[in-house]
Amino acid sequence: MDILLYLGGILFMVLALTISIALHEIGHLVPAKLFGVRVSQYMVGFGKTLWSTRRGGTEYGVKALPLGGYISMAGMYPHSGATKPAGGMFRTLVQEARDANDETIVADAETGVFYRLPVWKRVIVMLGGPFMNLLLALLVFTIVFSGIGVQQGTTTIATVSECVLPAGSTQTECGPEDPAAPAAEAGLLPGDVLLSVDGQDVETFADAAAIVQASPGESLPVVVERDGAEVALTLTPVLAERAVFDERGQPVVDEDGAPVTTEVGYVGMGAQVSFVPQPIGAGAEFTWENTQAVAGIIVHLPARLWDVAVSTFTGGERDPNGPLSVVGVGRLAGEVAATDAPVLNRVWTLLSLTGSLNIALFVFNLIPLLPLDGGHVVVALWDGLRRAWAKLWRRPPPAPVDATRLVPVTIVVAALLIGMGALLLIADLVNPVNLLG
Repeated sequence: MDILLYLGGILFMVLALTISIALHEIGHLVPAKLFGVRVSQYMVGFGKTLWSTRRGGTEYGVKALPLGGYISMAGMYPHSGATKPAGGMFRTLVQEARDANDETIVADAETGVFYRLPVWKRVIVMLGGPFMNLLLALLVFTIVFSGIGVQQGTTTIATVSECVLPAGSTQTECGPEDPAAPAAEAGLLPGDVLLSVDGQDVETFADAAAIVQASPGESLPVVVERDGAEVALTLTPVLAERAVFDERGQPVVDEDGAPVTTEVGYVGMGAQVSFVPQPIGAGAEFTWENTQAVAGIIVHLPARLWDVAVSTFTGGERDPNGPLSVVGVGRLAGEVAATDAPVLNRVWTLLSLTGSLNIALFVFNLIPLLPLDGGHVVVALWDGLRRAWAKLWRRPPPAPVDATRLVPVTIVVAALLIGMGALLLIADLVNPVNLLG
């Protein structure tokens, strides 16, 4: 059964990746057609074509490897007859790129070609793909945070400790010398619902905990709901040493790796945890935070890849916030699906992975280098800047920018991307990221 769940998680992520790529290409396709550009192909995946159909002059299809996609637009670059011959060691490659581009342009009728669009339209076409990934991420995170919610401690009490144990203790049973826990002494029971603490209404367990932790030694009036009736109790927190946790719920450690502790009020009660829907803007807020985090990874990508290489070949622990390959994401999805957790928890995590995947596609494609979308945006902007400069000085319009001259740069970038993919693939196979413990 675990194997089937594991494979189901991988299949879920493959499907999510395929949908994300398909929508990315639709983001390019729709504005291109609206602006009159002839699009001969819309393909999801690479390799052998598994299925295709032709409608409105465009072939729509799905290929064997769902690791990318593309649309083929007419006249991405100007006709080679309008540009200077290529030179240098990459002359053959540049000329091949020009010949392939020329084949998409109808002789003596350069209509419906991409490079003749106004700059702003070219930018919209190229940004349409990443924008679709951003939109999908926003939708997914809104469902995750506002539709399902975030796990939080509710006001319903789940556990009541019998005694107060020292911080970090591995003791599982109370001894005769251990002091009784204030919650048990006050008469709190599992299933009680906290209504107010010290005269303050509480909506979450965190509200109650904050009051308790700030009031060691003080008698606090507490009102709980028990079996449909309100019950008034008195709770006196004791001063206890407890571990400090960060915003993610992880224990804070000092320079030597020892847990950081602090003295707070303690009563010995634990809350039931459930999904609490967040305000509708929570998805947008997390999308922005995730985008910033991914952008930080991209900016420091060389250093991150070096760390991945070192941990892979030395057996060190991988950074859980570092880059992953498609295999790594699929592996995580499989582990999440097969883990011993409620179904809703697993769905929440799988959807979160899908949202993060789309954020990665959004940010990565904005890198201003060919063959990525950001590189095409830079070419369009440069072309527009040259034309604006010529117009300002009342000079004849310059020839269109011949991006085929950047084929050497494109080849170098593609080689680096392939190398990065290979490194991450090896790392995810031999030294995968461990998020689930």
